[in-house]
Amino acid sequence: MKTKNLLLSLLLLAIISAGLWLGFSKTVTPAPDAIFSTLTGKKIALHDLRGKPVLVTFWATDCPGCIKEIPHLIELYRQYHEQGLEIIAVAMHYDPPSHVVAMAKEQALPYDVALDIQAEHAQAFGDVRLTPTTFLITPDGSIALQKIGEFDLADMKTRIETLLKG
Repeated sequence: MKTKNLLLSLLLLAIISAGLWLGFSKTVTPAPDAIFSTLTGKKIALHDLRGKPVLVTFWATDCPGCIKEIPHLIELYRQYHEQGLEIIAVAMHYDPPSHVVAMAKEQALPYDVALDIQAEHAQAFGDVRLTPTTFLITPDGSIALQKIGEFDLADMKTRIETLLKG
């Protein structure tokens, strides 16, 4: 009976240890090595932005949540860009470029807006299909957050401030 109890105890200890290890170990996902083409013709390579936090948001001009997030993105850009934050808004492949250009002008977007005509960026970031989908990339180039749907502004500010102090 003692041997059986000892084996059960060891098995339980092994299961608990494995659970703790999995729970506390962080999986680091590197951001893809994307090169974005902005509406102004500028090329932005993510690897050139190493050392800075980067917010990449996939959006569409017909997406109510995306439109609702624009003031938050503008606020983040204005508050943190001077400290190093970069924001790249990637328009989905199905969004007509003329709509994207019109929206960028209408909203006076201060951050970079890129087209993803071939859906290569959506594919590179894990087959993004839903908008808005936002990725917060750390200065070392790993993905710190992937958020499908509208992000919480206060939470995003906290995360960005942590990365800027980092």
